[in-house]
Amino acid sequence: MIPRRARAVRAAVDTPLLHRVASILLRYPDADVLGCLDDVSAALGGITDPGDRARLAALTDHLRFLPPTEAAQRYVETFDHTRRRCLHLTYYRYGDTRARGMALLALKHVYRQAGHEPPEAELPDFLPLVLEFAALAPEPGERVLLQCRPGLELLRQALHERSDPYTPLLDAVCGRLPDPGRRQRDAWRRLAADGPPREEVGLEPFAPPEASEPFAPPEYLTSPAHLTRTASRRGDGR
Repeated sequence: MIPRRARAVRAAVDTPLLHRVASILLRYPDADVLGCLDDVSAALGGITDPGDRARLAALTDHLRFLPPTEAAQRYVETFDHTRRRCLHLTYYRYGDTRARGMALLALKHVYRQAGHEPPEAELPDFLPLVLEFAALAPEPGERVLLQCRPGLELLRQALHERSDPYTPLLDAVCGRLPDPGRRQRDAWRRLAADGPPREEVGLEPFAPPEASEPFAPPEYLTSPAHLTRTASRRGDGR
């Protein structure tokens, strides 16, 4: 168990960097991603928590020493061949229902109100994109991560079950969020047992648009070109 509360003070300092690195490492390992692993390793020194630094370094080294074709194959096997390890977070809660469509529209609005236009090539609930947004706009980004918490925790659980190399990254991301209450944990267990809904359930996924506030991203996080590139991955929860 990661001691979340003990790290609350330092998380405000280095969490955007952790999200930035996690966003890169969770993308499809094409030439662009693999080509910036040295930069990722150099950036890890800015993560003050030694446990999280080791978790991200382990995945970085794993990707570095795999042949590119094998890295790509393992990524597809991990995230594209099962709905239980989908990187599109709203799928876990809403499945392929109209409620998910409303959640995606509301999420796009959150991005835009914070000054970031979500790319057309990817759905806004794609976890690497959510983490990129959280790095650029920490306050609304953290709210999005909390609203997508069921998907994060179920993905984390599924990765733990197969001892996947991406598991430590999810541990690091989830470890920066507040400790969940018993009611939340019970709800996640029910969702894990029942699976995503198959019909419209009428849930309100996000706060209404007027509840979100604009947020100016830190300038030092807006320059790297690789943060604006998104892999074209399918969002149908295969």
